[in-house]
Amino acid sequence: MSTAEMLLQAHELEQSRLARYAKRKMVNQIALALSLLAMAFGLFWLFWILIETVTLGLGGMALDTLTQMTPPPNDPGGLANAIYGSLLMVLLATFVGTPIGVMAGIYLAEFDTHGWLASVTRFVNDILLSAPSIVIGLFVYAVIVARFKSFSGYAGIVALALIVIPVVIRTTENMLQLVPSGLREAAYALGAPKWKVIISITLKAARSGVVTGVLLAVARIAGETAPLLFTALSNQFWTSSLSEPMASLPVTIFKFAMSPYENWQKLAWAGVFIITFAVLGLNILARVLTRSKN
Repeated sequence: MSTAEMLLQAHELEQSRLARYAKRKMVNQIALALSLLAMAFGLFWLFWILIETVTLGLGGMALDTLTQMTPPPNDPGGLANAIYGSLLMVLLATFVGTPIGVMAGIYLAEFDTHGWLASVTRFVNDILLSAPSIVIGLFVYAVIVARFKSFSGYAGIVALALIVIPVVIRTTENMLQLVPSGLREAAYALGAPKWKVIISITLKAARSGVVTGVLLAVARIAGETAPLLFTALSNQFWTSSLSEPMASLPVTIFKFAMSPYENWQKLAWAGVFIITFAVLGLNILARVLTRSKN
């Protein structure tokens, strides 16, 4: 092959390479533009929701909103009993669901990673994760409310705990699987028993991720309405008894927002403001914990 032919072939290869590079660059720019548009589309609705929530929610915020009970139509009042009921049921559901979820996640990650029981547990857990919350509420209604013929805070706690458990299981298992096996092997080499390795090594190393999962579960149940409609229902008055119907912020927002009364609508927006920024704060806290872990 002559020198001219070699130069011509090299030139053709270079032109082909430049054409492929230009095509890949164009595809990359199109994909980047579509990604930015999708991000802008999501942020637009997010900021619009936040602006509406702040604008209308601050109009209903006052000292009475946090200190008085839910009022009758066209009377002054607040959301104190609904806030208390939501806090109580969310906290108790977290205390019930978190230990179960953490222990199940430890079992799946440390004891039985590939057994038939682990496979069944993961399958059931995936179903619970994807199940609509209203289905869980109907299940608890049939099992507890219909059997005892009474709505109650206990039933609401059970329904919310059933939402917390699968989230905590999945997060705990994933976080424990990210812990390097060398840490376990080093602890076993020193003669540490398995339970000690789990508590002092693996669970401690995955602590930030597990806490993040718990916070995300709390953020999810804080705004759930459907399960509480079928379990705790609502209560216009202050009650500390979990065996009675109990007010909650999401159900009160649903009821007041659908009403034609102006004072109820203002309180509904105030409740939206409170619950939105509470959930937003929990999500930000979860992100901060995740970032500090990394």
